[in-house]
Amino acid sequence: MKLLLDANLSHRLTTKLLSHFEACYHVDYIDLQLPAQDIEIWNFAKQHDLIIVTNDSDFYYLLNQKGFPPKIILLKTGNQSNNFIESLLIKHAVDINDLKESKEYGFLEIL
Repeated sequence: MKLLLDANLSHRLTTKLLSHFEACYHVDYIDLQLPAQDIEIWNFAKQHDLIIVTNDSDFYYLLNQKGFPPKIILLKTGNQSNNFIESLLIKHAVDINDLKESKEYGFLEIL
């Protein structure tokens, strides 16, 4: 599973998550001009087979308009520490893998 963390998540999570996921990138450190627009992030994730991880419901609306890929993980946790977010994503690794493999759905909400 390859994750792309949105700007509303810390770039420090990328190194913490690498031992649990195939790849993890942050939008501030990929080949997009900053600040990247949601549609640019969407297209980049689609081209590179990445799952977008975000706190931003705008990606949910894009998913409803365009379908998937890319697939979206929406974190509904409010403002939390990096350690909390890291633990949460690791805890839901099986769910994230199910999302990646699914042909039927492209969205996972984590509370």
